[in-house]
Amino acid sequence: MPPTRRGRSTPGADRRNWWRAFGVGLLSGVLVATLGALLLWKVAGPKGLEPGDLVILTGRDDSEGQQRQALLKLWNAANPHNQARMISLNEAADAQYAEMINRGEHEKEEDIDVFNLDVTWTAAFAEKDLLRPIDEPRLAERPDETFLAKPLRTCRYQGRLWALPFNTDAGLLYYRRDLGLAPPFDWPKIEVESARLLRERTAGLRAGFTSQLDNYEGLTVNALEALWAHGGDLRVDDRGTVSVDAKRLADALRSLTPSTGGASVVSPGALNQNEDQSREAFAAGEVAFMRNWPVAYRKLTGGDASAPSPAAARVGVTALPGPSVLGGQNLAVARQSRQPRAAQALIEYLTGEESQRTLFEKGGFAATRAVVYTDAVIKENYPYLPLLQGAVDRARLRPVSPHYVNFSRVLRGYVREVIEGRTLPADLEARLTEALRGVTPTGPAPD
Repeated sequence: MPPTRRGRSTPGADRRNWWRAFGVGLLSGVLVATLGALLLWKVAGPKGLEPGDLVILTGRDDSEGQQRQALLKLWNAANPHNQARMISLNEAADAQYAEMINRGEHEKEEDIDVFNLDVTWTAAFAEKDLLRPIDEPRLAERPDETFLAKPLRTCRYQGRLWALPFNTDAGLLYYRRDLGLAPPFDWPKIEVESARLLRERTAGLRAGFTSQLDNYEGLTVNALEALWAHGGDLRVDDRGTVSVDAKRLADALRSLTPSTGGASVVSPGALNQNEDQSREAFAAGEVAFMRNWPVAYRKLTGGDASAPSPAAARVGVTALPGPSVLGGQNLAVARQSRQPRAAQALIEYLTGEESQRTLFEKGGFAATRAVVYTDAVIKENYPYLPLLQGAVDRARLRPVSPHYVNFSRVLRGYVREVIEGRTLPADLEARLTEALRGVTPTGPAPD
């Protein structure tokens, strides 16, 4: 048989190549189908779920690429009898709280099956009888063995488990690497470096530091973190009595106060900023430092670890000068749900290992499961992961009370007064104790 030319084949060789290609394609198809079936099997809820659509009431999805919606699409593909969707409330946290309470207490056109609650709201919703406790015997895994301890603690109230942790949060300090700044940072160093950069008239720089100091929960968070960074504390005993060193609190708050004349370490704009607005100011080069949540890192540097944006070289991230407030959200079954078993199955899926990996890798949310922080591939792709885990481990919880929202409103009213140049009341502890017990403080009260 004469040799065949390079680049050509005999009819027999063509048939062999066709069958080889067919076999590879068939095998690939089987593998894809098997993996797809395995994925859907992992997404599908257990047997015995009540049929019916599921509705999640939630705040705005701040994840990169709307990853929460992407997870729901997978759930819906595997659970045709329990199609799930989200109703998003775009208001700030206080308005979200009021709307969720209203929907939970009154019949609406469509029932709510799952609440996505801020970690400080668990006690209030449980106390108002708006939640069903988690049916722990039905859980596929023991929560204490899978979730990080502090996020899980925010799901418990009066000895009962009311929710599972969806995502956690801990504040981080962002800084401008391109300006020669390098950690670690304490507050004196932030002030010194900010003053130096402003004195040198660094291009575009308007102030040294920005954060979320508008009159909402962000101001409460920043006040507590400033207090902790200056060696103080705010404590609540078993009877709900608040104790705080008012002088140390006032000194800490003055570090968040913008200067009235000339260059200011703290940006005057911070007094009207939330998370998005402060991130935009930092991205625009208006400040050298910023306190913000972890999701801001992805928005500043690009969501794809393999192809970060050019801005990534400018952005550094490190620990805050002191402990962070523990943030995050918890998923709870609504008392009014007609499909409580299905609702709990959906919560288990959204807080499960694969969902937590997705929410961190693609969405930028801090995961609630310990296994994500030990994954070698994730740690290689996202080198700030150990920093984030350390921040969550060191974070502190805000006071646990059904009246936390009232307490926070009163506290930040006094905080705002100090930032605006006034003093704290002499009976601050008594006023905060009243607020934490649900009583409006007597005498002049802040807005």
